[in-house]
Amino acid sequence: MGNAKLYKGSLNTIILKLLEKQGKMYGYEITQKVKELTKGELQITEGALYPALHKLEAEGLLDVEVAKVDNRLRKYYKLTEAGVKETKNRLAELEEFIRSMQHLVNPNWSIN
Repeated sequence: MGNAKLYKGSLNTIILKLLEKQGKMYGYEITQKVKELTKGELQITEGALYPALHKLEAEGLLDVEVAKVDNRLRKYYKLTEAGVKETKNRLAELEEFIRSMQHLVNPNWSIN
């Protein structure tokens, strides 16, 4: 996909938004939800997802819960209080960026 680099720069925000909406999710579930929501246009690889999750956890934005499912340990990620605040900030920044880009590529377009 040609937009892969654009999405890569938004991966952390995508993860935070999904967790805000879903509450808690495990890694594979995140990849599948992104694939579903984008109708297959965006596919997040494990090689991109897990470093992003670990970074967000190290920044104090995510908590991890471990649960035993089908005799396997599964890590669930959820937002911390700081993560909830940061999600709002990042979404506001992303929305402003999208508005700015839209004005650049189509000056006659407006968003309310």
